[in-house]
Amino acid sequence: METVANVLVALIAVLHAYILVLEMFLWQRPPGRRFHGFDPQFAAATAKMAANQGLYNGFLAAGLVWGLVAGDPTGFRAQVFFLACVIVAGVYGAATANRRILFAQAVPGAIALAAVLIAQ
Repeated sequence: METVANVLVALIAVLHAYILVLEMFLWQRPPGRRFHGFDPQFAAATAKMAANQGLYNGFLAAGLVWGLVAGDPTGFRAQVFFLACVIVAGVYGAATANRRILFAQAVPGAIALAAVLIAQ
């Protein structure tokens, strides 16, 4: 079960690294605009805000990677903390921005957290 938990944590880290790239570097480019359905003017007007959000997603990814490479108990605690942050951010994003964030971020984070807790 520990291997499954580690793979799930790694996938969540990769997801948040992808979100970092999307929000910091691709926001105003066709892939970012297409993903969110934004026109060029809206993307330009919100680019600084998106870059800030992307940076936070990068911190989530970094924390999850830290949790994977750190020895226990630190690694376990880091995984639990950062997965809880992912879940809270996903629930808040779903409530305030777009419901699909719940299924793209919070639910996968909750599954990974459950696996980490079961594996412990």
